[in-house]
Amino acid sequence: MAEIQGDINGNTPLIYESHPPAWLPKVHGSADLGYLGFYPPRAGQEEDLLTETNVKNGFTLNQQVLAETFNAYTIINGDLSSAATFHKLEALINEIFVRKADNIPAIPPTTFRIPTRVTLNDSKRQAWFADLANPDVPLHKLGKSVPHGAKGHDLLDLLQSNNVAIPRAVWFLRVFGANETVRGLLEYRRHRSTDIPKAGLRNKPSYNPMQYSVDWANVVTSYMKKQLADIALPSAPRPGLNIKQTFKGVLSDGDSRERWISRFVYCLKLLRTFYAEGLVDSRTYLIWLVQQMTTCNLAQTGFITRLADEYLDGILGSRPLSRPFLHACLAKLSEIQSTSAQTYLRDTEVLLVTLVQRLCVVLPDSFVSPRMWKTYTLLITGILSANIVEQPGNGHVERNSRDVCRILQDNLADIRRRNEAMLFRSLPIHVSARLGSAVSDIKLLNSISSVTDMESLQFFSRSADDEAGFTEKLDMLLTWSVTPLQFGDHRPFAAVTIIRAWRTETADRATRRHFCPPDEFLQDRLFDWLDTSEFASSPDNIRSVSLLFGKLVKYELFSYTSYIQRLIARGEEGLSITEESESRHRKFLRWIPLSKSTSSLISQRRVTLYGARAREMPEDANEREIRREIRAVLFDVFGGEPRPVTSSTLSNSCKLLLTSTRFEQVRTLRHWLLPILEKHIASTGGISPTLLITYSTSVELMNQAKCYHCLLDVTLCLLEHAITADLLVPVIDTLHRFSTIWACMGGIQAIVVALDKAHQAWKSRGIQSRPLLSLLLEFDAGKYLSDVSRDRITADITTFTSALQPATEHPDIVPDVLPEILLLAGDLTHNAPSLLANSLWIKYRRSGDWAWKVWDNTVASLRQVPVMTSDEAGRRDCALRYGVFLWHVDQHLAMGLDNEVLRWFLGPGRNEVAALNSEAWGVLVVVLLYLSVQGALKTTTILQGLVYPAWQQAANTTAENPSPTTETFLRFANDVCRRLLVSDNMNEDLPPGNLFELQCIRTRRQEVYCGTHFPLLASSIPVLICLENNKLISEELRGDSTSLRHLLSQNEGFRQGAYRNLDAIREAFELSLHHMDASTGTLHKHIVAGLRMLLYDIDVSDDIDLSEWPTVTSLLSPWKIAATMVQMQLILKEMGQELLRDPTNSSAHANLDRLILMLFNHSMTSEEAFYVGEMAKGVDSIVAGKFVNNGLRCITERVMESISPTEQNQSHTFQRAGELLRVLIYVSEPLRENMTPLLSLEISVQDQFIEALLSKLVLFESLVISTTNSDTDDSDLTQDIVLFLRLLQFEMGFRGTWTSRMKDATDRVVSCLFRITVHLTTFNPTSILYPLILDTLYYIYDEAPTDVKAAPYDPFRNYPEMLPSDLPSGLPREHRKQITSLLALLPQPSCVSQMVNSHKDAEGNIVFGTPVVNRAWEWIENLGEPTLPDAKEEDREREEKERLESKHTVKNSGSLSLEVFSARLTGDGVLRSSTEDIDHKRQGKLWSFEDGLSAENLFKRDWRETRVELETDMTVTVGRPRNDTDQEVGGSHSAQPKSEKRTTPRGSPAPSTVSRSSARASVGSVRQSPQGSLNRNSNSTISDVIDVDNALTVTSKRPSTSKRKASTATVASDDEIEIIEGPVPTRTSKKPKIKPPAKGKPKKK
Repeated sequence: MAEIQGDINGNTPLIYESHPPAWLPKVHGSADLGYLGFYPPRAGQEEDLLTETNVKNGFTLNQQVLAETFNAYTIINGDLSSAATFHKLEALINEIFVRKADNIPAIPPTTFRIPTRVTLNDSKRQAWFADLANPDVPLHKLGKSVPHGAKGHDLLDLLQSNNVAIPRAVWFLRVFGANETVRGLLEYRRHRSTDIPKAGLRNKPSYNPMQYSVDWANVVTSYMKKQLADIALPSAPRPGLNIKQTFKGVLSDGDSRERWISRFVYCLKLLRTFYAEGLVDSRTYLIWLVQQMTTCNLAQTGFITRLADEYLDGILGSRPLSRPFLHACLAKLSEIQSTSAQTYLRDTEVLLVTLVQRLCVVLPDSFVSPRMWKTYTLLITGILSANIVEQPGNGHVERNSRDVCRILQDNLADIRRRNEAMLFRSLPIHVSARLGSAVSDIKLLNSISSVTDMESLQFFSRSADDEAGFTEKLDMLLTWSVTPLQFGDHRPFAAVTIIRAWRTETADRATRRHFCPPDEFLQDRLFDWLDTSEFASSPDNIRSVSLLFGKLVKYELFSYTSYIQRLIARGEEGLSITEESESRHRKFLRWIPLSKSTSSLISQRRVTLYGARAREMPEDANEREIRREIRAVLFDVFGGEPRPVTSSTLSNSCKLLLTSTRFEQVRTLRHWLLPILEKHIASTGGISPTLLITYSTSVELMNQAKCYHCLLDVTLCLLEHAITADLLVPVIDTLHRFSTIWACMGGIQAIVVALDKAHQAWKSRGIQSRPLLSLLLEFDAGKYLSDVSRDRITADITTFTSALQPATEHPDIVPDVLPEILLLAGDLTHNAPSLLANSLWIKYRRSGDWAWKVWDNTVASLRQVPVMTSDEAGRRDCALRYGVFLWHVDQHLAMGLDNEVLRWFLGPGRNEVAALNSEAWGVLVVVLLYLSVQGALKTTTILQGLVYPAWQQAANTTAENPSPTTETFLRFANDVCRRLLVSDNMNEDLPPGNLFELQCIRTRRQEVYCGTHFPLLASSIPVLICLENNKLISEELRGDSTSLRHLLSQNEGFRQGAYRNLDAIREAFELSLHHMDASTGTLHKHIVAGLRMLLYDIDVSDDIDLSEWPTVTSLLSPWKIAATMVQMQLILKEMGQELLRDPTNSSAHANLDRLILMLFNHSMTSEEAFYVGEMAKGVDSIVAGKFVNNGLRCITERVMESISPTEQNQSHTFQRAGELLRVLIYVSEPLRENMTPLLSLEISVQDQFIEALLSKLVLFESLVISTTNSDTDDSDLTQDIVLFLRLLQFEMGFRGTWTSRMKDATDRVVSCLFRITVHLTTFNPTSILYPLILDTLYYIYDEAPTDVKAAPYDPFRNYPEMLPSDLPSGLPREHRKQITSLLALLPQPSCVSQMVNSHKDAEGNIVFGTPVVNRAWEWIENLGEPTLPDAKEEDREREEKERLESKHTVKNSGSLSLEVFSARLTGDGVLRSSTEDIDHKRQGKLWSFEDGLSAENLFKRDWRETRVELETDMTVTVGRPRNDTDQEVGGSHSAQPKSEKRTTPRGSPAPSTVSRSSARASVGSVRQSPQGSLNRNSNSTISDVIDVDNALTVTSKRPSTSKRKASTATVASDDEIEIIEGPVPTRTSKKPKIKPPAKGKPKKK
């Protein structure tokens, strides 16, 4: 009452106001909507009004809707079906956001201040740095001001000496640098001064935010370089200076080493942070690192290598850095491997290898550098081929190691291919299959000899479908067999045998596959060749063509009958001789022989050629006349008067036979003469004294008529019936002489069988023939005889050898002088030579050198013969007597006399022979010729031991060392050579004296032109030319030598050997040119002329101008191109030597230029270009330089012609330059392979060439852009660009001095190529041009000269200045990586990577600007040591919130202002989860009604919202006490006895969990909400205070089963949560019992 009545002063008492608890949040942040769950009484409530209705009936709330029948479905459905509903909701939300954004305050201005610099004395500065080094002193205490003083190296030394921690040292250095950069501008802004202070780099007009990073990088790198300079190596002692040197390194002493390591390690730690945060310019530092790797010594390499290993990632992304870095690593590896200290640098070597491998994995393009690849090919291959070190037992590491090895191998293969392509190494031969195959086929055919196995010779392709290829090869084979440009009578037989083998193989294949046989196809091809070939129609080749087709007809490869029928069927005119017009086939029909003819075929041939009325053919009359000629020369067979027969007389006597058609020759010799001869040989029994003459005449006759099948049959017949050695020797000689022909016709096997039978027959008579056994084993060659027969023959040879030379341990001693040999000169007894030979063999057969001493004594005796006998006839008889003696000695030797004589000639006999006089030479020549005829001496032995030394001695004769016997030696050597090699004359004085001996001489010649001896003969031809030009030799002998050389060069056997061994010819003449000195004068031209006559049979004068070679020969056909290459190579080398002798010889320069230009100006096909390149391959550097310079001149002309607007076909004109390029490639290939320094181009040539290419490239660029934009594929343009790139790559390998014109043009070429590359990879990323252009750019960048005098080393100088952001966005990822690696600007630091400055235009669109620049030195705050807020700062923050009417504020106190990011306040705050154990439901309510962001993660929120709290009624029913949470749910009114009832409706703040649980409960449970049971008319929500007593009363009436169902439903709804029940903590304090209010009674006032 006292309170109601008032206070003592009579004042009205204050009305009690209820206040919410402090922890209760507001419903809304800014609107006055009250507090959650707090509804205090207020004046004017409806329930406080005492109206009549309220008094009588009590206060009740009116129902807003009919609770029983109300349904909001219609209202909601109607609103949702309206199109404007969602627009209204959207407009409402947008308006809320707009108003909220308008009421948000702006970002406050920055409050950041740079710590000021103060000047302190030494003690205070030292104390400040001590505090900086003390980690207990916070940086915010030191951040008010920093000392000013030391800079650069001194500052770093100061930090290191105080051992300042790296983070604190970096903070200090950042503050120090910020003062240098931005201090002046900040002072200006703060004081608004009119005068801009001078301090600070930023105020300069050319201010660069990164400049201080560059400057500081230079400071740090110079600091490190200064430390590395202390690590030096002792200098090598200089010879001639006796100065004692002492060396003491910084690392040799313990104290100095510790100090040095401490400073270096501290600097590295600082550098690591500087580099990571951009405080040092990465480009400047990496350039310094690459430069140090290049210039450091081996002692410093270990430190630099580890630095490079740490910062390799920065190098890997840039090719301007990675390529020189790789080159430096390879150079260091090469230096380490070549030094004696390699064992001490093993770790450094391993690390360098690892760096190279990492470079290959990440950026293999850095290895694409032709010059570097050429220098370090083996080293790179070894590094990238090595296995990566594996850790045993770690499968993951082993698998990764294998993957890395595979990547390295793949990259190595790609690197090798790309580098060698630009070096023009291992290039494919771009020669057509036709010409290339033709040349190789001709070489194969010319290589056929007596030892060739024709069965294994693969000429035709095994492919059955390549008809065109077979036709070309068949034409080539047929033409080769008949053309006069090739040599050898064996060619037609070889061609027939090859065709027979193909027909047999193809027929077998056709039989197996049930195809048609190849006979008709082959017939058509052979007919087409006869019908179209120019070689076949030539009158000079008709005899060879008839021989060839005669053999084809014989082996049924060509049907003569079908041939006539086809000609008649197509109405061929001119076949008959009665017609005026002559068909080319008339001669073929007349000349082709018929080995197996029938009467019908002969009649058909007669009717076709001579008409139906012809009763007799002209061939019949000719045949009768031919028989008469043969009867006259074969007197032993047909009778008649004997007369001597020579080769020339036989040709005259049988002239008609030799000039008649092949048809007549075969018909006469095969069908008439051969049976007669076989019958005659068989009838005589092989004992006729004239049978040898008959056989020799028949062999010569058939040889001249080229009827070799008849010759073989006659020879085998005589071999079968011969019983004397006189007949066996010519048979063996004949078989040996024509061995190549026998091999080509496939008759070796039959010959071997016949020889074996003859050997057994002679053996049965007790006779062993050494020539027969030798020929048998030579022809067999382990192919035809059975093993039993071969063993038998070997045993016979062993027995024969043992009988002639018994094996003994005590050999006989032969005296040096054998007087009985000299006495033979006066012994005229017929059998004296044989008796002397027998006696010497019996006496000395157990000696190994008795034959050598016999020959030596014989030569000494021959020197006495002229003294003993004065007349020529006596001397000749005496010489023959000694010849017979030596022949018998040869028969007593198992291996013959030939080897002993050769050994004597090459030993002491060289001087003895040279000292013989002319009389002694006359005797010796007779002996040599006789022994050659008898087969005791080989022709090769006489040439090698006697002729070649004579030529060499005469050629080397000078005025200083004259020899009186040289001319005598030369005269008889030439005579012997002429008789043995070229002469077919016979006389009675010297062998050969008859046809048989001449044939023996011809047989011995075969060994000279084949086998291993031919290179000796070829090498003697240049010697003979030198002899001819030796003025000290008499004119007569020089003329005789010239005549002999001409005869040798024109000899068919020599020509055949030359074309079979062209390499031997080339080597012989090149070697002769190489050994000549400058004093030889014009001898080089004579040698070249001699080669020309040898290969082409062109008799030219020696003083012919060498530049006329192309017009003289013009022999680039497949038949002569190989020989042309030999001659061309010799000419070019001769010119090169002439220039080497006299570099100032203008005439030689002009001739060489004229020759090269004539070749280049000639319109060559690609095949001819290849062979011209092969001709110039291997020339001297001077000639190669002439080729390259003149070739580039011609290419420049072609390029300029292709640019000319008047040129119709520009692409074709430009492609002609490719032919010249191919020639230059082959010319320069040896220079590249030999690793010699490449040639330097003439300055004018390279300037004009690069400018021409630039003009062409500008045209290409426009064409590429227009082609790609029009979506057309121009293959010609692609080929032209590829050729352009190859031209540019070729020229790069020969660059010399780079003039200003060269540099400017090259820079423009590079820019243009880079633009084309970017364009291609954007619009056509799969173009073949992209990798080619990219590799060419790599080549140019690496070859571009660098200014060694430039102070800053800049590897980026020649690379494009472009930002990566300026590249088109459509680049493929891999291409973007490659192109980005070429840019001169390195990627930005990660803190500003991919960030740009932007702004909004008038329409609100974001416009992107320049990239953000890293201002590392301006961002200086230290975030590692946060400051503790004080009370004043908290008060200021609270006042700021109240002023802004906001819960949250933002501090713009960083060095990087928030304005840079266009930051703004959103009004939202982040609610942190409380660590206290509070109710999750309450926490959910707070987050649901707070206008902010939750720091709660998704999983935690899901856990909270899916939990279902146990209901109060369930807890009470089971007898559990309530916990504290139950007490706190009602807020401050939980202790009220009654729940407050309000009329004002409120929205439900229940979280979403309640809604989900309610939805699940409506399905799984029929339990109603306790709130609904309390008061249906109440508008209270779940957040209202629950009347516990009413809740308990109501809940107790429900059956327990419903509670179980509800619990079951609740638990079952969360099938992934397992709830474990346990003890529930109880409250210790008792709660007052609350009496429940009366149900259904209204409240009374």
